[in-house]
This record gives sequence, C-alpha cells and structure tokens, in this order.
Amino acid sequence: MPNSDLLPSLLYKINENQLALEAAIMELSNWVEQRGSADVAENVRGALWAIDKNEAFIKMTLAVLMAPE
Repeated sequence: MPNSDLLPSLLYKINENQLALEAAIMELSNWVEQRGSADVAENVRGALWAIDKNEAFIKMTLAVLMAPE
C-alpha cells in the first residue's frame, strides 16, 4: 500500500480523536459550570467553537479523499 493511500485513513483517525477530545472537554466544561465557574465554562465552549465550525468541511473533505477513484 503506497503511503499516499494511508493519508485519508490517518486524517480520519485524527478527526475521530479530535471529536472525542471535544466531547471530553465539553463534559469537563459542564462539570466546571455546575460547580459555579460559568465564566470558565463559557471560555472553554468558545474555544471549542472552532472544532464545531470546521467539522462539516473536514467530514466532506475526508469523504472525498476516501472515495474510490
């Protein structure tokens, strides 16, 4: 298998990891907010916004890269 064939799979796995980290950080943000640190939780959610913003483009690009030619 050529290295170029591995790239889409690698990017897919990296994206999965990114989404898992986003979910874990969101859980921590909710936990922090429940304990009275709403400002910190809101800052964390603001930082996670970039992941949400880019998710559709990443998924579309991965689908194109992984489609058989």
